[in-house]
Amino acid sequence: MKASSKRLLLAALALSLAACAGPKRREPLPERPVEEAPTTPAQAAAPAAPVKDPQTRFDEALAAYKAKNFKLAREGFTSLAKEHPELSGPLTNLGILDAKANNRPAAIAQFSRAVAANPENAIAYNWLGILYRESRDYARAEQAYLRSLTLKPNEPAVVLNLGILYDVYLKRPAQALERYREYQQLTGGKELKVTAWIKALEATQAPAGAEVKS
Repeated sequence: MKASSKRLLLAALALSLAACAGPKRREPLPERPVEEAPTTPAQAAAPAAPVKDPQTRFDEALAAYKAKNFKLAREGFTSLAKEHPELSGPLTNLGILDAKANNRPAAIAQFSRAVAANPENAIAYNWLGILYRESRDYARAEQAYLRSLTLKPNEPAVVLNLGILYDVYLKRPAQALERYREYQQLTGGKELKVTAWIKALEATQAPAGAEVKS
């Protein structure tokens, strides 16, 4: 495969980190900040006014993040993480902020705390996979991606990230091909770059049932 085709996929980061403009280079796809899960159990009693409850504070920090006021967002998530270390959402979003600031060690630490607080946090595991891959810790990257897919089996971004890891870094073309095909199935086969990667890998694979002559 040409060197140019080995470049990472560039994902367009929307405000929520949920959307992707389509693969241009082989760079892992991040996911949105955690906002779907409540930050406190539904049955928890709300504090008396005028103290804001944790969910309101979380929503305000998330709104600041979406408005690109990262300083205010970090302050809000940090405060929540200190007061409620058992909650995974604020830690995950702090990890995303650190990752966007290119502070990889801090981001890994935040995501590690997030999955310790909630072992079913698939988003945090995907980010750990990206960060471990950037750190050249490919074994941990693979385990993080696989854990994320165990929790959310049909998440296209993670499927593609694992395919890229197998293709570019671990040199496992058969497994990369399997993941790229899975990604195309999940996304309707619209990604032309991934189609090209599949064809390039298929050209390197021996036909099914072919015998190697001595």
